[in-house]
Amino acid sequence: MAVYFDHRIDSPESSGGPSQVAWHPTQPVLAVASNSPTTGGNIDLYLQQGEHVGSCHVDRPFQPTVLCWHPTKPLLALGWETGEVLLLTHPSGEQTPLPVTHTACITLLEWSSSGSRLITGDQMGVLALWKVDARGRLQGSHIVKHDYTKPLTYCIFRPAPPGEDVAMLARAAVGGDESALDMFNWRKAGNGPPLKMGPQEGLVFYVGTADGKVHCVDEHGRSSPVLSVDGSIQKLFYLKRREVLAVVTETLLLSQYTLGPEGGAQELMKVKLSGKGGQSADIVSTETGLLITATGEQVIRLWDLERDDNYVLSLDESLGFEKGEVLNCVSYCTAKEILAAGTNRGRIALWRMVSQPNTRTDTKAQWKLQTPTEIEGNVTQLQWGSNLNLLAANSVTTVLILCEHVMSAHFGQQVAAVQLTPSQLSLTMFNTNSHLTLRSDMHIKGVCVTKVTSPNICPVTKLTSPKMCSFLCESQVLAVHDENIYTVEPNRVQVRTPQGTVKQLLAFSEAEGNPVLLSVCQGYLVVGTDTAHIKVFDLTRREAKAHCSAKNLVDLTPNLGALKSVKCNANGNQVSILVTQVNGRPDHRMYFYDVEMDTLSHFDFFTGRPPSGISQADDTERCVCVRPLTELSERCPVSHFWDENEPRLFVCETVLVSSPQMDHLDRVDVLVVTFFCTQEHGLLLQDSYPKPAGLQALLALDVPYYYFTSPDPTQSPSLAQASAPAGLENCEKATRDAMLNFSFYLTIGNMDEAFKSIKLIKSEAVWENMARMCVKNRRLDVARVCLGNMGNARAARALREAEAEPELEARVAVLALQLGMLEDAEKLYKSCGRFDLLNKFYQASGQWQQAVETAETHDRIHLRTTYYSYAKYLEAIGDKSMALVFFEKSDTHRFEVPRMLLDDALSLEIYVNKMKDKNIYKWWAQYLESQSDMESALRYYEYAQDFLSLVRVHCYLGNIQKASEIANETGNRAASYHLARQYESQEEIKQSVHFYTRAQAYNNAIRLCKENGLDDQLMNLALLSNPEDMMEAACYYEEKGSHMDRAVMLYHKAGHFSKALEVAFATEQFAALQLIAEDLDETSDPALLARCSDFFIKHGQYEKAVELLVAAKKYHEALQLCLDQSLTITEDLAESMTVTKESKDLSEEARKELLERIADCCMRQGNYHLATKKYTQAGNKLKAMRALLKSGDTEKIVFFAGVSRQKEIYIMAANYLQSLDWRKDPEIMKNIISFYSKGRALDLLAGFYEACAQVEIDDYQNYEKALGALTEAYKCLSKAKGHSPDEHEARMAELQHKITLVKRFVQARRLYEEDPGEAVRLCEALLEEPDLDPAVRIGDAYGFLVEHHCQRGSFQVVSV
Repeated sequence: MAVYFDHRIDSPESSGGPSQVAWHPTQPVLAVASNSPTTGGNIDLYLQQGEHVGSCHVDRPFQPTVLCWHPTKPLLALGWETGEVLLLTHPSGEQTPLPVTHTACITLLEWSSSGSRLITGDQMGVLALWKVDARGRLQGSHIVKHDYTKPLTYCIFRPAPPGEDVAMLARAAVGGDESALDMFNWRKAGNGPPLKMGPQEGLVFYVGTADGKVHCVDEHGRSSPVLSVDGSIQKLFYLKRREVLAVVTETLLLSQYTLGPEGGAQELMKVKLSGKGGQSADIVSTETGLLITATGEQVIRLWDLERDDNYVLSLDESLGFEKGEVLNCVSYCTAKEILAAGTNRGRIALWRMVSQPNTRTDTKAQWKLQTPTEIEGNVTQLQWGSNLNLLAANSVTTVLILCEHVMSAHFGQQVAAVQLTPSQLSLTMFNTNSHLTLRSDMHIKGVCVTKVTSPNICPVTKLTSPKMCSFLCESQVLAVHDENIYTVEPNRVQVRTPQGTVKQLLAFSEAEGNPVLLSVCQGYLVVGTDTAHIKVFDLTRREAKAHCSAKNLVDLTPNLGALKSVKCNANGNQVSILVTQVNGRPDHRMYFYDVEMDTLSHFDFFTGRPPSGISQADDTERCVCVRPLTELSERCPVSHFWDENEPRLFVCETVLVSSPQMDHLDRVDVLVVTFFCTQEHGLLLQDSYPKPAGLQALLALDVPYYYFTSPDPTQSPSLAQASAPAGLENCEKATRDAMLNFSFYLTIGNMDEAFKSIKLIKSEAVWENMARMCVKNRRLDVARVCLGNMGNARAARALREAEAEPELEARVAVLALQLGMLEDAEKLYKSCGRFDLLNKFYQASGQWQQAVETAETHDRIHLRTTYYSYAKYLEAIGDKSMALVFFEKSDTHRFEVPRMLLDDALSLEIYVNKMKDKNIYKWWAQYLESQSDMESALRYYEYAQDFLSLVRVHCYLGNIQKASEIANETGNRAASYHLARQYESQEEIKQSVHFYTRAQAYNNAIRLCKENGLDDQLMNLALLSNPEDMMEAACYYEEKGSHMDRAVMLYHKAGHFSKALEVAFATEQFAALQLIAEDLDETSDPALLARCSDFFIKHGQYEKAVELLVAAKKYHEALQLCLDQSLTITEDLAESMTVTKESKDLSEEARKELLERIADCCMRQGNYHLATKKYTQAGNKLKAMRALLKSGDTEKIVFFAGVSRQKEIYIMAANYLQSLDWRKDPEIMKNIISFYSKGRALDLLAGFYEACAQVEIDDYQNYEKALGALTEAYKCLSKAKGHSPDEHEARMAELQHKITLVKRFVQARRLYEEDPGEAVRLCEALLEEPDLDPAVRIGDAYGFLVEHHCQRGSFQVVSV
């Protein structure tokens, strides 16, 4: 926690009350203007601790009005009410008045960004521009002067447009970047234009006047009006990101304008800001476009011009502010992102901006209010200094310079010292449980304690021991060990006595640097230097000796900027190091240097795990984390400590850092992480837990406690117990060491050593603490042993029952619950995704809001149950209004809410009327009926549309006519039944039968009709009713002997066909028999079917008789009847007579015989397709093929032959296809050849080829194709096996002779082209063959000769 040391300025006695303050932009020099009604005005300069600079005093008999520092030089511009402008140089005090230009009160003083120009303006509207050289000396008279006739109120310079970054280009050029080198003057010719650096400063400025006008003065001094607003201009802002000029008037009217290249302005927006306007409003702006105003109200108002958003910041009385306290002034520090505001009660409120990139809350949540700093008087002006730790506060009577300082605190050997105020210390000795407060007569900047018996409290500027010894010292850091005090100076560490005598010097070389960090642990001192070297010294001897050589961390650590903190363990063999990066930001890594192994490793809190390690020996296995947790990621270490007695134990305090990739919801801001660090096992995560609420910062680790500082100055440093607290507070050292060893071995997984270390422990509290360790390490096997030694049977049983859970985390969570570790159980349930168990946990622990949220987002299957349980809980605690809401959400409000509100009838009635739910209306009506309020009950029954209850109540009240109307209108069956009962009790039979019928209570209506002889209605009711009622009515008619047709019909409708037929035969009701027979099927009684079929045969209805015979499974009789009566067998009838293979009614032979008989009958009737089907089902494919051949369906014949795959069928199909016109259909010819081939009928195939050859000869005279066909025929015939060898040989000889003749004729025709004479001779010889025809038709041969002689002109030969 930071405090502010206040330094009152050492003002001269002649000075009056301060009116203005101004810090130099780069130097810690403060200018203060004061006014005295008697002596006039004074200007004085002060240093950062309020020291007055006597040489820089300026006084005048009139009042100063404006102060403005040069941006870089120690040069102050002063404006007076008489129009005088003076330049004051620090520290010489040289005063340079400007030539007289103004005659009115100076209102404007403004330097350009680099200080080469100075603007002055007065109350009369005169503006002058002055030029100043690089040394800060005025260059003659003004270079520009304008008279605007109205008072000038504000002025700003417009920033210069960005040019090339020369520094970056220079670094790139040095690094060898050719393009960067080419940008400078020594570039190669022709590579581009020369370097354009842009102007060094912007010389264009804008000036505002009291009449609301803004003028622009360009770099040449020309002035032009830009814009005009209503009211006097109080502030001008230029937003560089958007290149927008913002104007604020005294009436707090904000306008934004875009500026054109030619000076024109276009209005973007105009809005009236909240707050009190006038000169009292203090307005500041930030580079990010944030406008902050203090207008003498109880809030600070902020406007975000970039996001077009606004909000307020208010004071918090719990932090020490008073009610009604108002804020007068504001000042914002951009670098530290701190907003300071002064109040009228002498307090300075500080808001620190908190980075929350993932927050979805209001922007106000980004500002955190700090504890106020109190000064005297009414704070009227605040200003941050060039040094970020300086803040000047003007309290009307004086000016205070506040210097920020981090509160000092130290813990050593059971003694803690914490700085409470700049000059007050709180000292606590824990071994004696004593506490005392020490006050110093100076500001304390550091504190260090040692030894319980003789504590030394050592401020940096004054060291104090019990003997009250003191001495002067310039050291910025210090450390204490025994009676030695260690301070630093350049290149060495001084070892002093309590009186300040230097007894030893620990020297550092120039390369090792200057010592800047000191830390002592037991007998070892670790020193860190400004060149990132560390060195450990052994203090256990009379003189300090180097424990190791200086180690340079720059070579081992990438991007290292400077050391931030160094600590060593109790053995001096491990050093922990915090560093900052080159850019000044804290490093996310915690480094560990092993002195003996000379290796460096680290743990990266940004990733939450260690890397392979960084060491000179490449020892990659030493830095190990047993269970890296995601909660350790996205963090940065801020402090670290070693246990003073246990060298293995290390603790680190980490804070959450901003990251757009991580969701920071449900993550703690500050996490305390404990490690074991050893040479053998490296870095081992032992435990982590959130910093306890209400505590401030980690101070030390001393098992079994963590020590934290408390923000309450009235309390001593608060204690937070370590990972093994229970039972260790007052135990002896042996038990404590055993516990630490157990924890260590448990962490590394060495269970044998872990159990050995605790085998002698008897304390149940210690065993409980070890069970808690098992939760952290998730070792349930060890936990069972611990629970057994604790005697905690309930926890052991719960752990045993939890073994059914598949997730390890869920089982560990059960253990955590039994040990009271609720936060750990919650995290475990979340980590394994068991939101159902997490929901139950929240309910059991009374965290109902979290339970509801969990059910709504992750456990929706139990959402209604959660709502219901929460409602029951709310009802139990008396919050019925909220219970009602959650009963509704759980959809149990229809019965739970009336039950809950039963004692409050008025509230219940209001709820009933509000909900308009039918079920609730019905419940309320029943309640009113129970209270005998029948009229209201009827109304709510009507709202609920409960017609039964309406009829019931009306009948009770005797309004049976009204009840009848309701029953008839609604048709409600229950209401009709109740009304029918009422009419029956009153012996109104017709009405009763009517309403029984409407209620569909037909048995009651039938009963009344039978009892009262209503036979006509009885028939209709029986037909509407069920079969039992039909049977009862049919029996009634049969017994009565009248209306037998009705009896038959009712028996028939009831499904009792035998009884219906019996009665129909007995009464000869043939029409009824016809209807009954239509409903008979194979499930009916066979005897009944046979009887009916005989009846239909007698009456000539053979089709119906056949159907009944088939249904009776008398297939042969049905088939014979079809033959006798010439009945056409349809496909449906044939199918009904076909018995399936699975049927047990007929054997397989009988089934096939029946199918063949059916097929034979179909053949007689000409139904060849159906016959084919039945023959096929009977397995007789030959008969099926014959039937199909008779049908002449070529396509089916081809298909059937293809699927049958029988030789005979192939031949039959081929023979059939030869009877077709195969000459015109190549597909038929192809099938013929295929079928003969598949049927192995090669002789028939040969005959077919001969027929094909003869067709080619007779029809087309194509002897070439005929020769090919004959050749194929010969091949087939040669493979065929004839019945008679002689006959076969004769046929082959005949076919061969025919082939020879055809071949000779073809040869003659082919030879004609080459040798016509030889061709003619061959043809003539062919004609001499005795049996030439039909192999070669004689006409074709003579035609060949005639054609030849005609071509030769031998017509005489042709005619012969």
